[in-house]
Amino acid sequence: MSEAYWFHKPYADRVAKLRVPFGFVLLAAFAWLAHPSTTSVFIGFPIAVLGLSIRGWAAGHLAKNQDLATSGPYAFVRNPLYIGTVTVAAGIVIACRDWLLAGIFAAVFVLVYLPVIELEEQHLRKIFANYGEYAKHVPRLLPAMPRDPSGRRFSWGLYRKNEEYRALAGFLLAAAWIVVRLRWKW
Repeated sequence: MSEAYWFHKPYADRVAKLRVPFGFVLLAAFAWLAHPSTTSVFIGFPIAVLGLSIRGWAAGHLAKNQDLATSGPYAFVRNPLYIGTVTVAAGIVIACRDWLLAGIFAAVFVLVYLPVIELEEQHLRKIFANYGEYAKHVPRLLPAMPRDPSGRRFSWGLYRKNEEYRALAGFLLAAAWIVVRLRWKW
């Protein structure tokens, strides 16, 4: 994805406001389309847990609108929370064994999250003078080796402040639903 703005800002503003409603649509699709097998759960859940770990690691380095996060996973990629979200979604989709669900998650990521990422980066450019330099050296979505991996250490306080435990709770609910669907095969 190029660094140029590939969307119209009014569209991005609208979809940013629709992220939560889209989340409920994804939840309904997931609940309806899940057809897990024991194998798919054993493959998908560890992938989802990896995504939660990435999200948690990122949340422990993020002081929103206070400091530019450049340490931890932010040394490798500018948007580790979204990388974690995609990884969690991939794990859930694998556990659910449904191609339509995979397509829905992919469409929402492309049509909703990519424009939101762009809006967030525009915001960061406005509030942090050094964001442009950071963005030159750290890729948006595909991790690379950091030039300077030093910086802030992980903080459980930031993890809690960023309410990342909500992603864990959401995953646990999804995992419970998948296990119920697996157990009763409906």
